[in-house]
Amino acid sequence: MGMRQALNAVLTGFLVFVLPATTLAEPANVTAASSYFKNTDTRFRAGMQMRLAWTGDYTGKFDGIIGNGSLDAIQAFQDRHGLAADGRIDEAFLDALITESDEAMRLVGFGWEDDTRTGVRLGLPFELVQEIGATEVGSMWRSTDSGLEIETVRFVKEGYTLDEVFRILNTPVDGKQIDDAAMGTDGFTIDGHEEGRRFHIRFDGRDMDLRGFSVSYSPQWADEIAPYMAVANGSFQPYASEPVAEPDQGPIAELSRQPRYALAFSDIMNDGLPDATRSSLEVPPAALGSAPSGLGGYETNGAVNSSGTGFVVSEDGWILTNAHVAKSCSSIAVGDLGLANKVVVDEEQDLALLHVRGEVGPPLPIHTGKPRLGEDILALGFPLRSILADSLNVTRGNISSLLGLMNDPNYLQISAAVQPGNSGGPVIDLAGRVVGVVTAKLNAVAVADLTGDIPQTINFAIRPDVATSFLREHDVEFVDADPDAELQSVPDATAMAQASILPVVCLGLEASH
Repeated sequence: MGMRQALNAVLTGFLVFVLPATTLAEPANVTAASSYFKNTDTRFRAGMQMRLAWTGDYTGKFDGIIGNGSLDAIQAFQDRHGLAADGRIDEAFLDALITESDEAMRLVGFGWEDDTRTGVRLGLPFELVQEIGATEVGSMWRSTDSGLEIETVRFVKEGYTLDEVFRILNTPVDGKQIDDAAMGTDGFTIDGHEEGRRFHIRFDGRDMDLRGFSVSYSPQWADEIAPYMAVANGSFQPYASEPVAEPDQGPIAELSRQPRYALAFSDIMNDGLPDATRSSLEVPPAALGSAPSGLGGYETNGAVNSSGTGFVVSEDGWILTNAHVAKSCSSIAVGDLGLANKVVVDEEQDLALLHVRGEVGPPLPIHTGKPRLGEDILALGFPLRSILADSLNVTRGNISSLLGLMNDPNYLQISAAVQPGNSGGPVIDLAGRVVGVVTAKLNAVAVADLTGDIPQTINFAIRPDVATSFLREHDVEFVDADPDAELQSVPDATAMAQASILPVVCLGLEASH
């Protein structure tokens, strides 16, 4: 049988990997490479590249361009199987490649996922992970031991540029180390490690429509998923389709019900999750320190709908957070402390109290005076957990106004960056005193539509006197902050508060009436 017949005989085996047609560039002047271009089509060559990735021999794009990388992979495979390592294909090579790559795919249960939440097409190892559901910005899959997590992501209404996201994710913070990062014309990849786990992030961008995926895994998974990682990267299609429903802006308690606020505000925690999609799962943040990742064994009854942040305000187990984090939950998990056994919600003030049994961290002292304009502050919480970090996230800024939007006296304006998942987290000064509760950010896209300019670092927090009035109303014995406490460095101030800040996970929605 000649080469052309041999190729036709196995073509159907290779076409399980159907990728978009690619305009071919002229390869290097290599005889073997020229032979591929004369005797095979683009889809066949792309399928061969993907199969070589499954055997661990190839890393790169599945574009059907047979250059030095592809030829090296072919020769490595041939050499390992006792074939003539000349880079040329024959029946023995093709049969061996199909057999080995099919087995690799079978072991992990590889298949395609068209993610309707983000519009991306991503290959997934369905034998290794199961779908958790919707996150604030995409979808999540996780292994049963939580050692492997895969997430799709789309940023479109947040107003980010590709360069901004790259800069944020490529910055080492709080134990996160970057091992490799590469920025191209249309996207970037970042590899690193944090708290004993490795991660890989990829993003592509078209204007301000940014789409990507991340893989986070513990060391024992490294060898098993190495081929999958190469395949996921090489086959990723960020703009395979448009999401089924454009992400919407969730309510911010009373403010967003007022027409004058509706356009300018967007809720931090629920940004991108329209009410119609709340029945699906959402990724919860991992708990602090040794807390389990994922749901921590909590019974979810099939729905995890939102996540935010809370902080300890009393020695007897009361946690303060936002009302919009907790108001409609069937049950609420607080870090690794279990489910809240009492919930108190004040939608008018956008505040909620959660009570948990067991030992909690020390109550954070709350500033009972008036915060100072221009004061240095830190916003602490668990934003965009799988992308930014599994651990506590800290951003620095200032109190830029003592009033909220439209001169609302219940709010402060802060310049510290906040993201989905920060809702309910404390804003502290450098003495570790709570001077606000994170609640909202301006909708950058809406403001840009109105003014022609994108607002920078305009976010909002509930004032401390509003929080203390709420606590007194419900007989919670909080700690008054020492007005003469000494200011600390950012790391020291963070360390003072860290043990008392917890992720809050909404498990299921109560039925509406």
